[in-house]
This record gives sequence, structure tokens and C-alpha cells, in this order.
Amino acid sequence: MSEAGSNGYEGIASIYVAGRGTRPLVGDAIGAATVRAWAQAFPPGATVLDLGSGPGEPSTRILQEAGLATYAVDASSAMVAAFRERFPGVPIEQNTAEASAFFDRTFDGVLAWGLLFLLKPVAQALVIAKVAGALNPGGRFLFTAPKEPLEWSDAMTGRQSHSLGAQTYERLLRDAGLTWVAEAQDEGENHYYFVERREPSRSGTRAIANGQLTRPLALRPNDRCS
Repeated sequence: MSEAGSNGYEGIASIYVAGRGTRPLVGDAIGAATVRAWAQAFPPGATVLDLGSGPGEPSTRILQEAGLATYAVDASSAMVAAFRERFPGVPIEQNTAEASAFFDRTFDGVLAWGLLFLLKPVAQALVIAKVAGALNPGGRFLFTAPKEPLEWSDAMTGRQSHSLGAQTYERLLRDAGLTWVAEAQDEGENHYYFVERREPSRSGTRAIANGQLTRPLALRPNDRCS
């Protein structure tokens, strides 16, 4: 896969894996508690697709520890090789998220932790539409992106990252038949969008993941995965 296809992560894969992909325990990873709680809400054996998995640390390990049937996609050949060393029994495809053949099947959940904002806006919209098509009824989608519309340089690759902002994400989700049901912010100030494939809520109120009502949050642009 080219540097463009991997959004620059093929070129820095060895640094990424050495710095973030070697921890056998994931409890110390920023955002791990948020993703773990999301994963543990699925019944054992539920199928979940990990988009932009990298070497599988910590995202795939969290899904595996929750007893989920996990599939993964990453565009970097070096990341995929590292993943296969760690999770030999987990199917992984080397491809961009938007072109993944795994979208030809269905899933109970899709995780895009630190991925979506690395993509061009048109690719983000395509991924959201493909997630909607691949989710089973009642399926859930979790992704991260700053709440405000922002552009910044990725700290590891120097490439441009794009947050479309909450208003645009909500429109894209709604147009795809998905409902943004909750949001949260982790200890690294990364913003999480909790999404479901269901009818829109009649309440008109979106809850924070811990049950509190939405209020403005001060956000800082985040990188692929802390």
C-alpha cells in the first residue's frame, strides 16, 4: 500500500509500533476505558470490525478481551504484519477503510478509533455510508474526532487531518440512516461519537456516555491513537 493509502503511517510504522504497539496490557492507554466499556456492552461472540487497527494495540486487544469476533483493516503493510504477529487468529485485510472488502458482510459493531479524521472529507463520508450499510439492525458504531470543524497537521506524519465537526458528522450519520446517541471525552481530550443503527430518538436530547446532558467541551486536536 502506498504512503498515500496509509495516510503516511506506512513510513512511520516502525516508530508507531515501537512506541504504541508493544504494550501487552492496554489499561494504561488513553481512551482504553471508554472503548472497553463500549466493547463489553456487546454479547459475547458479537462481530466487530476494527477500522484502522494498526498493530492491534490497544484496539483489537480490547475487543478480543471482551469476547468479540473481531475483524480488522489497516492500509499499512508494516502495521498488518505486526498485527498478524500479535493476533494470528484474527482476520485482517490490508486496505484503506473506504475500500475494505469486509463491508461486503455485516457486523454488530464497527470501531474507528483515531482514524476517521485522517481521511479526506469525501472518504469520511464514504466510510460512514459503508458502516451504515454493514451494521446489523441495532448495531453500534464508535468513532473519534474533534467536535469542532478543524484542520491540523498529524503529529506523527505531518499530513493534514480533517475534523468535519459535530454538525456535519450528525448530518452524514442521519443521511446514512444512523443515529448519534451519545458522546464522551477521554482523559486525553479525545471526543467520542456513539452511534446506533436505529430510529432517531424522540427525546431530542443527546446524552453523554455517563448519563449527563451534553454541554460544550474544550477540545484539542488528537492524533491517530494515544
